[in-house]
Amino acid sequence: MTHLVCTGGGTAGHVIPAIPVMQRALDEGMRVSFVGSRSGLEERLLADLAVPYYGIASGKLRRYLSRENLVDVFRVLAGVWQAWRLLGRLRPDVVFSKGGFVSFPVVFAAWLRRVPVVAHESDLSPGLANRLALPFIRTLCVTFAETRAPRFRGRRLVTGTPLRPALLRGSRERGRALIGVAPGRPVLLVTGGSLGADAINRAVRDALPALLEDFEVVHVCGAGKRAELSPAGYHQFEYVADDWGDLLAAADLVISRAGANTLFELLALGKPALLIPLSPRVSRGDQVENAELAAARGYARVLSEDDLDPAALIAGLRALRGDADAVRERLAAFRPGDAVSAIVEALGAAAGR
Repeated sequence: MTHLVCTGGGTAGHVIPAIPVMQRALDEGMRVSFVGSRSGLEERLLADLAVPYYGIASGKLRRYLSRENLVDVFRVLAGVWQAWRLLGRLRPDVVFSKGGFVSFPVVFAAWLRRVPVVAHESDLSPGLANRLALPFIRTLCVTFAETRAPRFRGRRLVTGTPLRPALLRGSRERGRALIGVAPGRPVLLVTGGSLGADAINRAVRDALPALLEDFEVVHVCGAGKRAELSPAGYHQFEYVADDWGDLLAAADLVISRAGANTLFELLALGKPALLIPLSPRVSRGDQVENAELAAARGYARVLSEDDLDPAALIAGLRALRGDADAVRERLAAFRPGDAVSAIVEALGAAAGR
């Protein structure tokens, strides 16, 4: 029986796309284990999946100077040692890495153990953990053909991002019934990612009177970020799990960050979006790159967070609404492919199946 070890973490975006891959591997008779951090985040996200979980030490990989970097060097080294010992005990046939800072020790330890590694990169440019891991990766799966990995010498596959089956089974009727929207009234879905986005939350709430004139507003604001507001037509959720596919299906327009996983979901489901990427001042600029790609292809409109205020939000949304039919036509030509099958096939090939 092929033994697959999966790794990734630090954020939900480095775990959730791995779940359908692990489920397919289980369905095909593989033995599956997961190696993550000891923070508890990854283990909570995998609570519904019947796979053993192993936590190792992990240090955050920063792109800026910080005294914490010195401490984290030792945490990374400890993680490599723990991963090396763990892989020696588990004896996997192949490792799948979804990136994030916890993945590097596992990938490096797998290379030391001569275990083949298949990795997936969601963004246009690889994150720091994946960039450091590239020399130790046999097959790199990418979401977009434009993804750049100039020093990578292994096999490169354009697979798209693995999508949860429940997302693809979303029902517009169920989603509209969930919020009780009147027939014919358009739905605007607002999401700032798994943790919410304070800047988007403020702008949307300040613009609510104007937004509610045209839309039923569904606002996924993030844990602990609900506001004491309850005007008719405004629906707040801190987080949505089981009903997310239905709410996406019900949405006519979307306001969103431009994380690669969320963006790919919007493209696959044909949802015109106003993208507000996370500012490069507080990120490596990956969301700006993702948003620019979507805008260049005519799939979305982009509003810089530096320009974000209620007036700019309303203007951007109205421009998107006026162009929505043309955007939907372009999105209809987008072919997401079956990333789960492609990645599981790559894992089987790397394992020698």
